[in-house]
Amino acid sequence: MIYSLTFLIILANYGSVFCYEGSIDEELLIKPLQSNQVYAHFQFSTKWDIDPEKETFRHSSLFPRPIGELIQRFDIQELHVTLTGGLWRYEKWGYPVVDAATGAEVLAWFKPGSDVDTNWKLLANSLSGLFCASLNFIDDLNTIKPEFSFRPRGVVDSKFINSSHVRYANLPHEIVCTENLTPWKKLLPCDSKTGLASLLNSGHIHNTRYHSVGLHLRPVCRDKSCESLSLELQQTVSLVYDYLILGTKNWSLRKLFGQGVNRKCVLVNKSDIYVDTTLTDVELEPAPDKTVTSIRGGQTTVLQKYEVTNTFLNIYAKYQNADVVPLNLPPPLHANQYLSGYGQERGGIVTKIYNNHWKELDVVLLQNIPWFIPIYLHTLKVVSNGKELKPLQLRYIPARQRIRPNYLEVLLRLPARTSTSVVIDFDYVFLKWQEYPPDANFGFHIGSAVISCYLPVAKNYTAVPWDMTLISDSFNASRNGYLVEIRTENLIITLPTPDFSMPYNVICLACTVVALAFGPLHNITTRKLILKSNKKVQLVEKIKKLLNSLSKTKEE
Repeated sequence: MIYSLTFLIILANYGSVFCYEGSIDEELLIKPLQSNQVYAHFQFSTKWDIDPEKETFRHSSLFPRPIGELIQRFDIQELHVTLTGGLWRYEKWGYPVVDAATGAEVLAWFKPGSDVDTNWKLLANSLSGLFCASLNFIDDLNTIKPEFSFRPRGVVDSKFINSSHVRYANLPHEIVCTENLTPWKKLLPCDSKTGLASLLNSGHIHNTRYHSVGLHLRPVCRDKSCESLSLELQQTVSLVYDYLILGTKNWSLRKLFGQGVNRKCVLVNKSDIYVDTTLTDVELEPAPDKTVTSIRGGQTTVLQKYEVTNTFLNIYAKYQNADVVPLNLPPPLHANQYLSGYGQERGGIVTKIYNNHWKELDVVLLQNIPWFIPIYLHTLKVVSNGKELKPLQLRYIPARQRIRPNYLEVLLRLPARTSTSVVIDFDYVFLKWQEYPPDANFGFHIGSAVISCYLPVAKNYTAVPWDMTLISDSFNASRNGYLVEIRTENLIITLPTPDFSMPYNVICLACTVVALAFGPLHNITTRKLILKSNKKVQLVEKIKKLLNSLSKTKEE
């Protein structure tokens, strides 16, 4: 008892030795899209005042320890993981807060001097166990080293920014379900019992047209002087609800998530809900605590702010003109991807990029194509309005069968107000019969293309992406542009597939033949043969025997 009391006194006096300071904020943005959908984005930001280059990650108060152990064990500088179901419609919905490709996507930056290849494989297996996902299928067959497309979002020395420290992989066939959401919620300090996380009801958030779960880790400056660094962990959930599923355009927290917010998480510094009322005439109940005007990319946005307290909160939105649909202006940049060709010999991959801006745009197109789809660089064509364009930069590493995928990265300058097609041909190949999945006739997935662009400020466009530290660090008019990353659709290609029913047919035929041949032989060798008399019995004698037998039975 004395030793226990002494230990408690040491913890009270020297608590800073065991736990590092940190803070957590949570925000929810609800934005009606310019279509029959409403967009909800959750963000939980955990900041840990620890120098990732000097300190260890053994003790933390708010920061999840499993993530800290991954950082220390695998020398992670920055990490981005997303699990997404559905497709984000850029041409109708604009840009999301956090963009993600359909399926699973992992992007990691490692510290200089580390064994990147080994740490990457171990990290994928660890994330697979942490999120109950199939990330353990990430290996050399689907991993590339992008050179232009991705840049660190945190604080990093520019001399260490090169492709040798970054790894990127996607699993387009990954299915997102509640098994991924449950361990994700356990990384939050209050789990899903209180705060905004209590709205993440599995039965409601998976009944949407689009849902994405993300985890983003980066080093940030602790203050304006940036003399010391902190770790920031952002956990995000993006949802798109369809009004046809809701049954009405008027929404509420109870209708979207099945319940309201009971109370604020005691460990959270700030818990706010923002409702975008820029382009809609809506009546909110209860009345918002504050009206905030934010300037993002030159576009003024009106937000209604609610502060979550220890009282029950259920926001109800009633639209005045529910039948009026606002004018839907397309975003400055969006893209699509599809297959071309016919038959089972040759085909092509077409990526169509739309530049709706009034100026030229420089974009980077990244494609991670599986090794079983051999592409030919000499067939690459970039056509815009009937004219062939020449790429500004080109990076291409051909695939090697069963060793590495195709890596293609193209830097293009798109003319103003045009649609540009990037076409490359490929061949259909035969695989070994053991390399086909159980649902071989369903087809093979090709991951989405990633298009990166630094868009200039566009005052006439309303589909400007959020910086999602909503108010304090939002875009302002002095910024001359913003970086966007958009993803295209996944593709499904049908390779020449053998008739897997043939073994079944052969087995049935062989068994039938064996049964027909074995049956007579078995009868002949096992039955006893008894000789019978061939003497013919006349009809009169048969009648006599019958009468005798009947008389005997009567006497008895």
